[in-house]
Amino acid sequence: MGRYSCSEATDRTKLGGFMAKVLFYDIETAPNLAYVWGQYDQNVVRQYREWYLLCFSYKWEGQSSTKVVSLTDFPEAYSKDPEDDRSVAGVLWDLFDEADIVIGHNGDKFDMRKANARFVYHGLTPPTMPQQVDTLKVARKYFMFNSNKLGDLGEHLGLGNKEATGGFGLWAGCMRGDEKAWRIMKKYAKQDVDLLQAVYERLRPWMKNHPNRALLDGRPDSCPTCGHADLIRRGYKSTKVSQYVQFQCKGCGAYCRSRMRSEATSPNVVP
Repeated sequence: MGRYSCSEATDRTKLGGFMAKVLFYDIETAPNLAYVWGQYDQNVVRQYREWYLLCFSYKWEGQSSTKVVSLTDFPEAYSKDPEDDRSVAGVLWDLFDEADIVIGHNGDKFDMRKANARFVYHGLTPPTMPQQVDTLKVARKYFMFNSNKLGDLGEHLGLGNKEATGGFGLWAGCMRGDEKAWRIMKKYAKQDVDLLQAVYERLRPWMKNHPNRALLDGRPDSCPTCGHADLIRRGYKSTKVSQYVQFQCKGCGAYCRSRMRSEATSPNVVP
């Protein structure tokens, strides 16, 4: 089990009427440290120290504030060992254990697997794994943008951009314990999650395999993509053997269909 409580999301009625718990998140890590003989295209001679979590940012759907949990939020542990991410990992574990859906950009390949690596390192068992939405995969699957990076998507879609960091020096400053670097890092992390949510909501109606919000919300007649209750009838959705009444959500614009086929006559032969 996790060791830390994220009680602000425990009561589902606090999430603005949303029943499913949807978490937007992004993690920031320190780099590996290693010995090398040269500067370019080098093999590692010896690993000196592995990467660890610097911080992560998150927001619950239905809440306005984005929060950051960093090493500096645990001053006693930080003063003893500024690379000890046990407490940061514990809070993230609790959030994953509480969420029904987690949303990240490159979350399937990077953020979730990195998080799991720290969980198992610190002896934590698997959380109750939520369903995942990876906006990077969505961008690649349904569109052909010039760039699928989060900042580029935000700029191209008119939703904003990532906060400027100044490059690796920001990460180095945080590892040195520089207070200014930490302030910039936390501002950068918050903007990442705010931009992530905006990009997700723009791309959401195109997602064909989105987790079923109607099921998670316990509202069987609502939009399975966003959970909105206002659906309008938009003709029929046809397969090779059946027709289904088709609806469009007035909230997000996604299409869905009835589970039961319509009374239209089914063909007796199919291709």
